[in-house]
Amino acid sequence: MPILIRGAIPIFNKKTISEIIMNRYAYLLILPGLIYIVIFSYVPIYGLLLSFKTYNFSKGIWGSPWVGLKNFEYLFRDKNFWIAFNNTLIISFGKIFLSLPFPILLAILLSEVRFTGYKRVIQSILYLPHFLSWVIVAGIIFNLLSVTDGTLSKTISAYTSQSPPVILANAKYFRTLVFSSHIWKTAGWGTVIYMAAIVSIDPTLYEAAIIDGANRFQRIWHITLPSLIFTVIILTILNIGSVMNAGFDQIFNLYDPSVYKVGDIIDTFVYRVGLLSTSKMEYGVTVGLFKSVINCALLLTANQIAKWIGYDGIL
Repeated sequence: MPILIRGAIPIFNKKTISEIIMNRYAYLLILPGLIYIVIFSYVPIYGLLLSFKTYNFSKGIWGSPWVGLKNFEYLFRDKNFWIAFNNTLIISFGKIFLSLPFPILLAILLSEVRFTGYKRVIQSILYLPHFLSWVIVAGIIFNLLSVTDGTLSKTISAYTSQSPPVILANAKYFRTLVFSSHIWKTAGWGTVIYMAAIVSIDPTLYEAAIIDGANRFQRIWHITLPSLIFTVIILTILNIGSVMNAGFDQIFNLYDPSVYKVGDIIDTFVYRVGLLSTSKMEYGVTVGLFKSVINCALLLTANQIAKWIGYDGIL
């Protein structure tokens, strides 16, 4: 007898249970990940009730009074929210499309290297920034670009009579700083994925191209790049699905009030109004719910577009 059914289709029948028992060690391996997702992704859903309430600390979430859609009405009238929303879209899409070619280019260049030892050294150097936290990366950037005692300012002062440019805390350069630091930190890890895709390409395609007289550039253009299209589409869909998460760690460690106009994103906005100000906790939850809905809509849209142009999506 099935344990649980959805309509007329059994979800857990005897065959399914026997397969779970047979592969019990594999399920034990994924159990910690499932527990993590349940605790940090599903249990907090209960807190979304605050989007429709005025939070009262003494009464708790359930005991707080209902206010309907007033929090959302306030959200749509808040100019600061729309500034953060606009910055989030610009920074997220900028990261996606500006950083897209770098891991592909690095993966192709590394795949052409024939000296194994040299390739491993270069790979290690490229991967290293991925394992650094944004706190460390921000510290490096501050040490390089600080006007008072940064390496760049000291170099300019030593060799010229000009005053060093103000790059940090300058709205004109902030997004450029965000994009460049993001590319430097993530390009190496993206290279790993594209290198794996290149290795999976059938080598007989290259052999046939060599016999036909194709040079190295032609083999890359007509074999390697078309073979990477599917990987590019899948990664782009996944990135678009999280476009409203513009990188809290990075922005929080690099920005200050002087660049809020161009650098304040939804996550940092929620942090300020929802966590630093306990009187607006329900407003922070409302912004977070709105962000999640937009993320879901973007993911479904990107997946559907991929199917329309003839490629398999992720759903």
